[in-house]
Amino acid sequence: MLKRSPEIATTALPDGQDEQIEEASVLPPVLLQYWQSIVRWRLVIGGIIGACLLIGLVVTLLMAPLYTARTQVEIGRDQKNVTNVEGLEARDQGRDTEFYATQYALLEAVSLAERVERKLDLARSEAFFEAHGATPAGSGDLNVGAGSPVLKQRRRQATSLLLSNVEINPIRMSKLVDIKYTSRSPELSARIANTWTQEFIGATMDRQFASTADARKFLEDRLAALRTRLEQSERNVVTYASDKGIVTLSSARDEDGRTFTQRTLASTDLEALNQALIAARAQRVEAESKITSGSVGNSSEVLTNPVVAGLRGRRAEIGAEYAKLMVPFEPGYPTAKALKEQMDSLDVAIARETKRVTASRNQAYAEALAREKDLEERVATLKTQLDTQTRNSIQYNIYQRDADTNRQLYDALLQRYKEIGVAGTVGASNIAVVDEAKVPTAPSSPNMPLNLLIALAIGLVISAATVFGLEQIDEGIHSPDDVKNFLKVPLLGNVPLSTGAPVEDLEDPKSHVAEAYFSIRSTLAFVTNHGLPQSIAVVSSKEGEGKSTTALALAEVIGRTGKRVLLIDCDLRSPTQHRLFNIGNDAGLANLLAGEDKILEFVHETSKRGLFLLTSGPLPPSPAELLSSERLGDLVREFVAHFDHVVIDAPPVLGLTDSPLVGRATEGVVFVVEAEKTPRRAVRAALDRLRAIGNHIFGVVVTKIDVSQHAYGYGYGYGYGYGYGQRYGEKAKIAGRAA
Repeated sequence: MLKRSPEIATTALPDGQDEQIEEASVLPPVLLQYWQSIVRWRLVIGGIIGACLLIGLVVTLLMAPLYTARTQVEIGRDQKNVTNVEGLEARDQGRDTEFYATQYALLEAVSLAERVERKLDLARSEAFFEAHGATPAGSGDLNVGAGSPVLKQRRRQATSLLLSNVEINPIRMSKLVDIKYTSRSPELSARIANTWTQEFIGATMDRQFASTADARKFLEDRLAALRTRLEQSERNVVTYASDKGIVTLSSARDEDGRTFTQRTLASTDLEALNQALIAARAQRVEAESKITSGSVGNSSEVLTNPVVAGLRGRRAEIGAEYAKLMVPFEPGYPTAKALKEQMDSLDVAIARETKRVTASRNQAYAEALAREKDLEERVATLKTQLDTQTRNSIQYNIYQRDADTNRQLYDALLQRYKEIGVAGTVGASNIAVVDEAKVPTAPSSPNMPLNLLIALAIGLVISAATVFGLEQIDEGIHSPDDVKNFLKVPLLGNVPLSTGAPVEDLEDPKSHVAEAYFSIRSTLAFVTNHGLPQSIAVVSSKEGEGKSTTALALAEVIGRTGKRVLLIDCDLRSPTQHRLFNIGNDAGLANLLAGEDKILEFVHETSKRGLFLLTSGPLPPSPAELLSSERLGDLVREFVAHFDHVVIDAPPVLGLTDSPLVGRATEGVVFVVEAEKTPRRAVRAALDRLRAIGNHIFGVVVTKIDVSQHAYGYGYGYGYGYGYGQRYGEKAKIAGRAA
């Protein structure tokens, strides 16, 4: 099976339209792209990481040892509440979080650091400043006065050092807090950590004492004012209810202490009359439905009436006897006439009883209607009274709410006043010491593993940024997609880097290099309407990209198919092909361009099947003048008449005018690009030059792909058998049938 890299190959169909044959492939994963970038710049990455690790090691060794002392305290939830009156927000909303956040901030407050400094008199301690590697203000003057500027400056300096070296670490999901202090002296660290805890407890108790000192006076003043307001508000409630005739039968208080009226005399009377009205309306509707229901004779009252039922039973018996007599006798028969008279009398009795039922229905309806109207009038009257009372209750409720509010405030303040009186001015502290700080026996810093890990992380970040920048400025061809996305030309194939001499690898048809060029030859078979081009020019942007090897390889693989192929070395400045075949270069293409007519006398038959070689010949003084004439095109046409295919090894494009002239004399150009090395900018410039002169570009061949490093195509597609696309053969068959 033919193999090629999973790319998009553009083929020419017989009708002149191009068709894209796409391999079933998946875009390289992003992680593989990153991995290939790492592989490509591994030396840079290694150097940056190594330098960062070395710097981290040196810095760690030069750092002075530091000792950290730890003390642990428990902070209970004990928030001051002088008036014990809730605010506008929910009771428990964020209280714990806010309280503990406040405590943590107080542990790092400047005022607490100043208390510790004054407690230990650190401003006059040279050992304190030495333990932090700092030089105190006015160094050497130990007898500074209490109010001297030097002492004040030292106090500020000592406070700043304390805050810079203390660390407050709350323990998650608990009330415990670790207080750590770090310095170069283990004894000093332990002493400051313990003093910090003691001063924090002292500061908390001082704030509590200061808050309760003014509480009694505040509460006494407020209680006197609230007592007067409460008496007046309750008096307003009673007076207003008496004036407006509001009689409350029952009232209650909710959990917040607010009074609300459940039942009044007017509402109770209205409720009772409304229930009676509902019952009367139901009776009237029932009586009315009986009247308008239709025939009375079939109503339930008539059917269940015992008198009517008896009469109808007797009527049925006589009717049955009468029917029997009508069989043998005439209606004028005496017995039959007697039965007929009885039947008529029974019918009259039944009708009379039915009318009596109808009259009773009308009477019941009239009574129900009268009762309903009477109740409606009484309900309307009482409703008017209740509406007036409801409007009056608005002001009544205002007075009642005012009384309730004053009562709640008064009760709350009175209870708080009693609590303060019982508890006294000082309460128990809500802070307890769990572990006192002990003198540390081992330094906490520098931490060699941690510093090296940080240095490694910094190295990785710098490496990532460096690789990103290098990737942005690197214009080499790194993947098959680069040919399509950046060069905008078809990819004919990829050629791996040869482990030895490329010419030797071509001798083995099963080698990766030979298979790659055979795949390229198969792709070229679909770039024209008539199959494989008869004349091909192989060019590159600069020398050393594998152009001459590609020209030789294409000529050789075409010759293996049984075709006669002529390989022409058209590089009149630096010829190569004669050295690859160990053939003399005394005469060749230069002679033919100069005017020699016997063209076949300069052609050498090689040992390779179907392959013939035309060397460059002696180097002319001006190759561009020879190639610019029409002689080259005439020679190519003559060679095409004698050979099946002509492959021309043209010189590089950039800096020279030779290649565009050579490409114009052929059907098209195969452009060779070295993977990873050739800048895309140079390739685009060379392609633009070729197109400007009228060269037809078949596509690009990427050479010298280092398969072992997976440096091309993100490491995919070069496994067993060079790893070209496994389904290329199927696509080639489809394109062949289309042709």
